[in-house]
Amino acid sequence: MSTHHNKEDSKESIIKKKKNKFRIRYLTLEDLDDFNNLLRYAFQVSNNELINLGYEIDEIKQAKSAVLSKAKVLGWFDGEKLASQIAVYPMRMNIHGVIYKMAGITGVATYPEYSNLGLMNDLMIKSIENMKKEGQTISVLYPYSIPFYRRKGWEIISDKMSFEIKDTQLPKTITNKGRVERVASDNEDLIELYNKFSHIRHGALIRGDLEWEEYWRWDVDDTIVAIYYNEKEEAKGFLVYVIENDIFHIKEIVYLNFEARLGLWNYISAHFSMVDKVHGYNYTNEPIAFLLEDSEIKETIRPYIMARITDVKGFINDYPFLRKPKNKKINLIIKDNMAKWNNGSFLIYWDENKNTVCKRLNKEYKRNGKDRYIIRMNIQTLTTMLMSYKSPSYLYRIGRIESSIKGINLLESIIPKEQVYFSDYF
Repeated sequence: MSTHHNKEDSKESIIKKKKNKFRIRYLTLEDLDDFNNLLRYAFQVSNNELINLGYEIDEIKQAKSAVLSKAKVLGWFDGEKLASQIAVYPMRMNIHGVIYKMAGITGVATYPEYSNLGLMNDLMIKSIENMKKEGQTISVLYPYSIPFYRRKGWEIISDKMSFEIKDTQLPKTITNKGRVERVASDNEDLIELYNKFSHIRHGALIRGDLEWEEYWRWDVDDTIVAIYYNEKEEAKGFLVYVIENDIFHIKEIVYLNFEARLGLWNYISAHFSMVDKVHGYNYTNEPIAFLLEDSEIKETIRPYIMARITDVKGFINDYPFLRKPKNKKINLIIKDNMAKWNNGSFLIYWDENKNTVCKRLNKEYKRNGKDRYIIRMNIQTLTTMLMSYKSPSYLYRIGRIESSIKGINLLESIIPKEQVYFSDYF
């Protein structure tokens, strides 16, 4: 045996020996301080910094106890000491009109002295196994390191666009018959309006009490909500913002129709004499410059949310393909290093009732048939493709999909095109 293999075996045996004294379990409210301390250390956020933002110590603890009481938090313990942890919220999201059970991941952290032992890898595998059992066929997270999560099977599915508009570039007011009213953050019209929006917008998180709690968790007291009502007094759009240092900061702007968009921008423009600039975030994956008369504004784009299909068979069986060709079959070959049930060959076809059928195969086809297409990709590529962040043809061009051109053309014709809207953070 080579020296290299001896070193590798020795390293693995040392890690195994170290981990033998560790135990893995779910955290409870009794572990609140340990959970909180690990987060603070890993993300270098002190209580003093949060207190400077206006939070009391009790509020900080309460915020974290909410995670422990409403999420499944799995941790590795070295004796009584918490070494590594991952939290999973039970959530739901709209995927092309179908409401999927989703796992929202947060609180991913390991103390540095326990790095390189594979602790987080183990926690992720166990969490993904649990997601499958719970029927959460997709998971979503905000990445602190895109390369790290890509190695674990997650991929980018949406962007966050920031824009800056000078006061002189604000849209001219266009007369309409609606009105804007400032309301409380728990206003029923706001909650109902977002609920309507999230059920028609691909990628949107369905917000219940837990999700709204997370949405407002770290907002300052001066945050304002404004709702646009049409002439029938129906709520059709809302704006969440704060004005600080002569800048109008938009956290989120949501509208159900063109009229509501105009009404909300009329309202923003009405602050012309009070502010020098408007800063905002846009989650539609489309720049807003084209919508403005003076389009020479500053816009920046960065990846925002990553997702991972946790159960290929379950996810595809529920997926709303654009069309369901009766005489076509896809042999989908997936590589997934973290979830063995996803790693392998699947047959996808549509029965005579146009139901999608996804079955796991014991072997893969050797060659393409007349109406059968062999398509290979990893779990990351499958996720970003089915979430419509990147098209099959683009992924094929950059070498992320192996397929015949006919196979790519089939994928292009059956996968919806709408981009993800995801504005939440947890």
